[in-house]
Amino acid sequence: MSSLPHRTVIALAVVGASVLTACAGQQPPTTPAAQGTATSKASSSGPRAAAAAFRLTTGAADGDRHASVGGAGDVEVSGGRISSVTLTTAGGDPVRGTVSGDHRRWTPDTTLAYGTSYRLVVHASDGAGKGQTRSLSFTTLTKGDRLIGTFTPEDGSTVGVGMPVSLNFNKPVTDKKAVERAIRVTSDSGQEVVGHWFGDQRLDLRPETYWKAHAQVTLRLRLDGVKGAANAYGTQDKTLRFTVGRSQVSTVDAGTHTMRVVRDGRTIRTIRITSGAPGSTTYNGQMVISQKLISTRMDGATVGYPGEYDIPDVPHAMRLSTSGTFIHGNYWARDSVFGNSNVSHGCVGLNDVQGGGDPGQDASWFYDNSLIGDVVVVRHSHDHTIAPDNGLNGWNMPWEQWKAGSALAQGD
Repeated sequence: MSSLPHRTVIALAVVGASVLTACAGQQPPTTPAAQGTATSKASSSGPRAAAAAFRLTTGAADGDRHASVGGAGDVEVSGGRISSVTLTTAGGDPVRGTVSGDHRRWTPDTTLAYGTSYRLVVHASDGAGKGQTRSLSFTTLTKGDRLIGTFTPEDGSTVGVGMPVSLNFNKPVTDKKAVERAIRVTSDSGQEVVGHWFGDQRLDLRPETYWKAHAQVTLRLRLDGVKGAANAYGTQDKTLRFTVGRSQVSTVDAGTHTMRVVRDGRTIRTIRITSGAPGSTTYNGQMVISQKLISTRMDGATVGYPGEYDIPDVPHAMRLSTSGTFIHGNYWARDSVFGNSNVSHGCVGLNDVQGGGDPGQDASWFYDNSLIGDVVVVRHSHDHTIAPDNGLNGWNMPWEQWKAGSALAQGD
C-alpha cells in the first residue's frame, strides 16, 4: 500500500458507463480467477475487478490548504501505470519530478515551497491500457503553521538505562491522539513503551522499568501532515535509533553522605558526597542525567538564591532537573565536608579541584564514567520527591498513572 503522507485515494474506474453503474455499491472480487477468462462468469466480472484494482494515490487532497511540503506532490498508482505527471505552481512554474522504473510512483525532485499553491495533473492507464486523467489543486502549509517536535535522545547516541524519549512541541497540541498515534517507540528488548503527556506541548515515552542494558531502541515519527491543532500541522517523517549502554544506577544517601555506584548489578565505587543543607535540601527520587558540562557557571539568582553564590567555573556538572539540580564537582568546600555533612544549595557535590584537571578526584571519575540517561537516586533527604516533569524524571510516577496520561488510553 502507498506510504504517502496524508494520502488521497481515487479509484480510476472509468472504463465505460455500464461498468460504473454495475459496480455501484458492490465489493468486486479480487482473486486471480476473477481476473481471468477460464469461465464465462469470471470473464464477465473481469472488467469490474480490473477497475477496482486501478487506484491513484496522491499526497494531497483537492482543495487542501495545509498540504505537506514533503509529500503533497507525490503520486502513486496501483493496478496500472503512470503516463505523465505535470505539477506547476499557480503561476505556471513547473516542478520537475522523477518517475519510478515501473511507472507506478512519481515524486518531485525538490521539496515544495511553504505557503504556495500548486496544480497537479496525472495521466495514467489501467492494466487494459485504458487511460484516465485526474487533476487537483492544493496549497502547502505556511511555515507559521508547522508543528515541530524537538526530541531527545539524539539519533545514533548511546544512553543510560533511564533515558526516556521526550518530545517538546513548538505549539500546544489539542488533538493529542492524532499526534501520539504518529509516534512509535520500540525496543528489541520487547518492553512495552507508553507515552505520557505533560501538558499540551510535551510527550515522554518510556517502558515500565528502566531499559534493558544494551537494547536497541527505535523512534518513528510519522507526523508529516498530521493536524495537531488549528494551524498546527506536523512536518516530520523520520526514523531514529539509539543504543542503551551498560546499566548504571547511582544511589545517593543524604543521611550517610555517600553515593554508591552500581554497574550491571555490581558496586564499582562508593563516593563521599555532600548534598543540600537545611533550608536548601536536595530532592529525593529517581533523577536522570540529562546534560553533561565539563564546566559551567552557577549563579544562585537563577534558582532562587540571589546573592548567595556565583561560581563561574563549576567543574564536571551533570544536570538532574530542569529547576537546577546538578551533581557536580566542588573545589571550594573543605575536603572534610565530603562524607560528613550537607552544605550545598540543593545539588549533590563531589570532591574536585579548580579547573577539574585532576583525574584522581571523585568528580572527575564519576563524570568520565557517566552517560546521559544514567540514573541518580537520592534517598533520606529532608525534602519531597522530585516532580516527574522536572527534568526527565518520569520514573517517579507509578506505571498505572503513567499509562493514564496517554491520549491513546482514553478511547475513541
